[in-house]
Amino acid sequence: MNGDTRKEDDAFLLLRDSVRRDDAAKTEFYAARLTDYAIPSYVDYYRLKSHFRDASTAEILDFLKRYDGQAIADRLRNDWLLELGRRREWALFDQQLPLFVLNDDTQVKCYALLSRLTKGQNVAEEARALLVYPPYYGDACNGLIASLAQTSQFSAEDLWTQVRLAGETNATGPARRIIMLLNGSDKKVAQAIDLPAIALAKGAGDTRADHEVFLIALGRTARTSVKLSVLALQKALPRLTAQEQAIGWANIALPASYVVAPETSDYWRRAHGAPLSIDQHQWRTRYALREGNWKLVRDCIAAMPASLRADPAWVYWQARAATALAGGTMPAEAQFLYQSIADRQDYYGLLAAEELGRTVSIPPPGAPVTQAEIAAMAANPGFQRALKFFNMRLRFEGTREWNWELRRMSDRELIAAAEFARQNHILDRMVYTSERTRVQADYTHRYPAPHDEIMQTHTRTLGLDRAWVYGLIRQESRFIMTAQSSAGASGLMQVMPSTGRWVAQKIGLTNFVQEMLTDVRTNILLGTTYMNMVLGSMDGSQVLATAAYNAGPGRLRSWRGALTKPMDATIFIESIPYAETRTYVKNVMANATWYAALFEGRPQSLKARLGTVTPKGYSDQEQQQATFSSR
Repeated sequence: MNGDTRKEDDAFLLLRDSVRRDDAAKTEFYAARLTDYAIPSYVDYYRLKSHFRDASTAEILDFLKRYDGQAIADRLRNDWLLELGRRREWALFDQQLPLFVLNDDTQVKCYALLSRLTKGQNVAEEARALLVYPPYYGDACNGLIASLAQTSQFSAEDLWTQVRLAGETNATGPARRIIMLLNGSDKKVAQAIDLPAIALAKGAGDTRADHEVFLIALGRTARTSVKLSVLALQKALPRLTAQEQAIGWANIALPASYVVAPETSDYWRRAHGAPLSIDQHQWRTRYALREGNWKLVRDCIAAMPASLRADPAWVYWQARAATALAGGTMPAEAQFLYQSIADRQDYYGLLAAEELGRTVSIPPPGAPVTQAEIAAMAANPGFQRALKFFNMRLRFEGTREWNWELRRMSDRELIAAAEFARQNHILDRMVYTSERTRVQADYTHRYPAPHDEIMQTHTRTLGLDRAWVYGLIRQESRFIMTAQSSAGASGLMQVMPSTGRWVAQKIGLTNFVQEMLTDVRTNILLGTTYMNMVLGSMDGSQVLATAAYNAGPGRLRSWRGALTKPMDATIFIESIPYAETRTYVKNVMANATWYAALFEGRPQSLKARLGTVTPKGYSDQEQQQATFSSR
């Protein structure tokens, strides 16, 4: 990079920062220095953003016309739709909304419904489906809820559902706004969310609003003390209706599920008849799975909203329940359900395919891409912008530009794009691009094994499953060597500094310093050694060790300690309390199965890899018997 280019890049970074700090003067100063910059669209975008609320319609339309078809134009249209919605300029909003390609902004979706509502359309059902996570509501969705209430499209019960959901998700602001629509006290509901023990001590009160606030406080308090919430609910039962009692038990059952409290299944039984949130529906079903109560599993899934019931997870478990209730023989219903997801290449797709008798195999590759096909990718302006951003370590912008270009590509073009990413050492985009193919695929792109010589040295020494290690890396960092988590984990294997120091001491690496975690050799050495230590502490269970690598060994000891007998690993994974860890384990184990098929050149079984999870202290013979009986 020559000096002039470096100076321009530095000025661009300062321009970007000045917009984020809302410093219009500095924005204009740096933009004036970038008249011939390699990516003019972003310079113009930041310049326009610095005075966006004062920009004329003509100025915005001119930008959209100049950069029509580019990712940054869609980004600006997103910004504009939010501003138009805020101003309630519905004619222009309605004109621009169909042109918003990604259409992935919850606020914009709320404004879209609000626009239709002002025209007299009934949008209540669509609003109920959209309004499921109050922390993301903002002014748009809060305004939509108020308008739905004013037009009687939302009933009082709809509003109370939203208040309870806000309490469940710790969204004090939305809770305060919504309860005021019901003539309730915003101060009381804020106290129930932020200081629940105080609200709980005041008791259930006399009015519907007082009862609802008390029920929210029950759920919030149960996050720190299930026992205290249970005692408070038992004391208040005479003052509550049957449905309010059920809601109270459901509000306790959810946080009790997160800590695997021993009485959780009983709390869910007492919650029968309560209107449930999305999380409550899922956790009630998970505890039915833990109990092996397949009839209840079936009934719980049937009670889910249709959109949730269609999720591959619950399609799979619905099929499992139907088979179990048919005495182990797969009925036509289960076969249909498995077939509906068996072509997916993820965790549930692999499990469903195995139930139908298929194993995990690598399909033969198609014809290799040609230099001409790769050259076409290199000439793609969006990819050129992406490479520029990646070189500047602007990963967010680079990823946006890269992904935008993939939207309309054929399988053949996607394979060429993945190869182009590989040649430019952007392995995370290579994997992402390869995953988008529908029929053809290059599995060395989808499941890459970089630094394999180093990896094989360490996995052979440790006797560690190389496929499992790569499956974990693929989930941890997507092979970005400079990846760093918000918690400070670094490198390919996302090793925490404290873990790195501890492992270094254990193996006698006396010169270790934190910066070494971004060195490939050191990162793989410490990461694989730690994986092996965790695996040993978890009696050789890859499922438990994978969860421990993500959530920490202490939490796994607690979750495993809740087991009283062997459990099918798929059920254990499904009921991992942390959503992040639950998803992580599913992805790592599916990845490892694909890697094993690639490395060994023969079919693999995900179910066999998962096996059975047993309580601590089971003998090898008992472990083998439990695994055998689960197949």
